[in-house]
Amino acid sequence: MNTKIFCDIADYKLIKKFNQKKIVKGFTTNPSLMRKAGAKNYEKYSKEILKICKKKPISFEVFGDDHKSMMDQALKINKWGKNVYVKIPVVNSKGLFTGKIIKELNKRKIKLNITAVYTAKQTKQILKSINNKTKLIISIFAGRAADTGKDPIPEFKKSIMISKKFKNVEILWASVREPYNYLQSKQLGCHIITIPPSIIEKIEKFGKSFDKLTKETVKAFLIDSKKSKFKI
Repeated sequence: MNTKIFCDIADYKLIKKFNQKKIVKGFTTNPSLMRKAGAKNYEKYSKEILKICKKKPISFEVFGDDHKSMMDQALKINKWGKNVYVKIPVVNSKGLFTGKIIKELNKRKIKLNITAVYTAKQTKQILKSINNKTKLIISIFAGRAADTGKDPIPEFKKSIMISKKFKNVEILWASVREPYNYLQSKQLGCHIITIPPSIIEKIEKFGKSFDKLTKETVKAFLIDSKKSKFKI
């Protein structure tokens, strides 16, 4: 399985840098990343990003919390560019499933990225709300699930299995914690994995031998002990 790497970032400079990398096939953003990047005006900031990222798929998230505001924001975001995916959370902050919104936007041929998914049960709910034609990404949060001591792998396996008949649906591994997650996502058959810049750079260096890593590690400890002028 050729798992596509998307870069999870909202910083202009980093988008400019990573947009030039062949390994990066798209981008994902979210309101937290936008805030961290210093965005003051969401629409204006997003449109500046789109001046850099003109062709690769990029996801921008709605931040409304009810049906009307989510719909209004989704319709506006969709108009920003042909490469734009509208990111919709699988539930709102009250835990209510956003199926009606997903169904309506999907019907209107709007490309969607359904985010904050954790279970195959949620994947099943999403699949019941869509057609077989309009492009849709389901973002399953592996790292955050693992942070709670739960294994996300079974949920991925089930989600990939039940979405197989939908050629328009891609399963995305989200909330990466380490470079090895990329190999896990490939083994599972995930269509996409979205990764922060620092981890993409580590993936580019894959292939070092354990002998080389041993020497590099020992050298790093030695350099730090000399810098600290440690004595025993």
